[in-house]
Amino acid sequence: MPTPPDHPLRLGFPVKVMGKPGLKSGDTRRWQASPHLRCSLEQVDKVLDYLASERLDMYRLSSDLAPYATHPDMPQFHDMVRESDAELAAFGAKARALGIRLSFHPSQYVLLNSPDEALTAKSIWDLSSQAEMLDRMGLDDEAVMVTHVGGVYDDHDASRERWLRGWERCPEHVRRRLVLENDDLRFSAADALWINERTGVRLIFDYQHFWCLNPEGLDLRDTLERFLASWPIGVRPKIHFSSPRTEMREVKQKITAKQRASGKTVRAGELVKAPVKAGARVKTVLRPPVWTGHADFTNPFEFATFMRTAAGLVFDVMMEGKAKDISLLKLRPDLLRYAPDVAARFGITAADADALAADEAALASGGAAADEAPDVDEGEA
Repeated sequence: MPTPPDHPLRLGFPVKVMGKPGLKSGDTRRWQASPHLRCSLEQVDKVLDYLASERLDMYRLSSDLAPYATHPDMPQFHDMVRESDAELAAFGAKARALGIRLSFHPSQYVLLNSPDEALTAKSIWDLSSQAEMLDRMGLDDEAVMVTHVGGVYDDHDASRERWLRGWERCPEHVRRRLVLENDDLRFSAADALWINERTGVRLIFDYQHFWCLNPEGLDLRDTLERFLASWPIGVRPKIHFSSPRTEMREVKQKITAKQRASGKTVRAGELVKAPVKAGARVKTVLRPPVWTGHADFTNPFEFATFMRTAAGLVFDVMMEGKAKDISLLKLRPDLLRYAPDVAARFGITAADADALAADEAALASGGAAADEAPDVDEGEA
């Protein structure tokens, strides 16, 4: 059932739950232990309960939800999606009942524009498997799979053209759910719009990526409107938002035997976290941030400014802070405190102040560590 136009905008986060220890995003056992989609769904069912308890209503499922389901050398796993039909249906029914919007973001190895035909075929198989899971969950067209254009392969225009051919090879149930995101290093919002004009694929606007890669100088508001317009009437779009990391990066480097022997373990002008002791084999070098990196938390002032720029437009927001759900538990009281007009768009009002203050107090007293693993769409450092 499509989201009513007057329903508050949703906030979501990807995959890993950090605010409640012990919750898993899927069955991560190695193949020797015979992992299965059924086990993943049992684990993620508990995530749905957690989301409901924290009033979080959008979630990105792990791209490994069905372990080894498309591994070419492990046919014993290939039928697990079909075998889990009843469990998928029950899981989807629960998500719908709780009003939780679900999605997938296949890994960076899923490429429709690869010059390697075998890799493209494998990618289409991966997408088909994930689309089948969403279909068996009984979810509507708001449950999407997000992808990027892919690699440049030394020829930007040819690689962009090749994506069109990859799209044409996808079965209908994949094209119905596949959406294309602008990225931060290779293919800009203008590239995504170029592909949309030729395929009709829906577009996902990524705010941080837009600032990292916009050589065409497109206007933010106009581009956002064009991306949202790529979605059918009655199907609510979603976008991605994150703030860039601003702190110094800590990079560990090996110290060679030659460097130790010479006593020159730190180069001229090199900034290290702490003095390097004689005989040390590793040093921690401090470097400036790379703006493609995602911050742990969302800058509330930046987000409020963006939302005011997007006044009158309707979309859900996948927040890609590396602190995952914890970043949302912090953002909501921040919005109520600093930008109540923006908070109201997400259904956050003064009546929620006490509950949000309790969330914030729990974070302040308990502490939380951000996820150190690179996000699936985060640029390389």
